[in-house]
Amino acid sequence: QLQLVESGGGLVQPGGSLRLSCAASGFTLDNYAVSWFRQAPGKEREGVACITRTGTDGRTNSADSVKGRFTISRDNAKNTVYLQMNSLKPEDTAVYYCAAGDIGNMCVIKAAYAMDYWGKGTLVTVSS
Repeated sequence: QLQLVESGGGLVQPGGSLRLSCAASGFTLDNYAVSWFRQAPGKEREGVACITRTGTDGRTNSADSVKGRFTISRDNAKNTVYLQMNSLKPEDTAVYYCAAGDIGNMCVIKAAYAMDYWGKGTLVTVSS
């Protein structure tokens, strides 16, 4: 009943853009902080971006490796969080996961331990 489903991944050329979606069912996503994580083959999972729950100061945060290129946002009417990815690089290739956590007003990109719900991931491949 409680699900997060990522979509929007695929193959894109370096310098291109993708928008990932994280759609929730069974609960109201805007009451949760949401983070995007990614895991490349042979590497540890890393935090990418996060957004505070709706009704807070609306803070977002992002990893240094994607700052200025990736933007996280919400569409509450669709119970969905997005990750807009621009200026993609080959090193952005990874499986991208969204996760939601009931963590008050916090937004911590490395707080995987605090996440309550996880999607199964969507693959992003950046290659020519």
